[in-house]
Amino acid sequence: MQYFYFALILFLLLTLVAGLWRIRRGPTPADRMLAAQLFGTTAAAILLVLAEVSDAPALRDVALVLALLAAITVTAFTRRARISLPPGDDDAR
Repeated sequence: MQYFYFALILFLLLTLVAGLWRIRRGPTPADRMLAAQLFGTTAAAILLVLAEVSDAPALRDVALVLALLAAITVTAFTRRARISLPPGDDDAR
């Protein structure tokens, strides 16, 4: 069963590589923010799998903190993007 967990972790690491590509290529700040969200959720998933494999419950707490930080980051980005819209551009909202 541990081989399955390690294969799952490898797959999750490959999705992080795909996220790095999206951060580098863009083309918009929203794409980059979604890739950062991918990092947070993927890191949380990796930590949860590692917690299961190594029987370390503290890793679950760290995964929870990462997931919360990822959600807060997206909220802050959305608020900032909404404030920076030019006046009269109601279609984007």
